[in-house]
Amino acid sequence: MNLARPKTLAALLLTAGLVTAATMLPTATASTDSRSAGCGKAAATGDYTVESGGLTRTYRLHVPVNYQPSKQYPLILVFHGRGKTGAQTEAFSDLSKLDAVVAYPNGVIGDENKQAWQGAPYAAKGVDDVKFTADLLDQLEGKYCVDTRTVYATGKSNGAGFTGILACRMADRFAAIAPVSGAFYIEGTHCAPSRPIPVLDIHGTGDTTIPYGGDGQRDLPDVQTWVRDWSVRDHCDQDTKVSQLGDDVLITKYKGCKADVVHVAVTDGGHSWPGSDASSGPGYVTQTFEAHQMIGDFFKAHKLRS
Repeated sequence: MNLARPKTLAALLLTAGLVTAATMLPTATASTDSRSAGCGKAAATGDYTVESGGLTRTYRLHVPVNYQPSKQYPLILVFHGRGKTGAQTEAFSDLSKLDAVVAYPNGVIGDENKQAWQGAPYAAKGVDDVKFTADLLDQLEGKYCVDTRTVYATGKSNGAGFTGILACRMADRFAAIAPVSGAFYIEGTHCAPSRPIPVLDIHGTGDTTIPYGGDGQRDLPDVQTWVRDWSVRDHCDQDTKVSQLGDDVLITKYKGCKADVVHVAVTDGGHSWPGSDASSGPGYVTQTFEAHQMIGDFFKAHKLRS
C-alpha cells in the first residue's frame, strides 16, 4: 500500500472538500438524553443469547479492552454472509478494532443447512429477523453503555443485504448502514424509511458471487441501481462527485443529499472484505484501504438527531 495515499474515507472526503473537519463527530458524547439503560453496568466480551420470536438466538459480543461503564460507546451490529457465523465475520472484518461495542449476531439455519438472513430466497421461512434485531438492540442497550444516537449496521453478502432491509424498516434506530458485497435480493416490498438514512456501499466490480451488474435469474439488482435508489430516497441531486483512491478504487458521492449516499467500487474486486489479511471470500482483495477503517469513519460522521 502506498502510505502517501489517503487510507480512510474521512481523509479522502476531507481532501476532496466533500466534508469539513467539523462534521466528523467524536466517538463519545456528553449528552445524557441518549444514554442507554446499560450505563453503569459491567460488561465482558463473549457469546450471549437473546429470546426472539419463540427462538433462542445467539450473538458474539466485543467490548473495548478499556471499556468504561460510564462512557457512551457507539454500537455496531455486524451481519454475516450465508453459511457463515458472527465469529467468522469478526475474524476477517477487524471491526472489533473500532472503539465501539460490536455485536455479531447469528442467523437461523435455512436452505442447505446454512445460516442466513431474512430477505433472501434461501433464508429460513417464517423467521422475523427485523423483530430479532429490535429485540437484540433492546437487550444490548439495556446491558451496555451505548449512545442510542450512534447505532449502526454493517455486514457482508447476505448480511449486507439485510442491512438494506433494516434501513427500510428501522431507520428510527440506525444512524447509518454500510453494506459490503451486498446481496440485495428484490423482495417486491416497498422501501419507505421513516427518515433519510446515510448509506455507504462497498462492492467489487469483479465479484462473481454477487455480480456487480446484477443477476436477473436470482433477482439481484445492479449494484449501481441499488445505490441510485437510495440516492432518491435520501433526496439527493443526481449529480455525483467521483474521486479515485489508489489505483483500484473509485468513490462516488451523491450531492445535495438529506443523508449521505456514498458508493465505493473496487476495480476487479472479488466477493471479499477490503484490506483483510484473513480469508473473507473468493476473488481479489484490495489493500488500498481497510474496510473497517472506512466504515468506522463513515459511522463517526453520522448520528441520529432527536
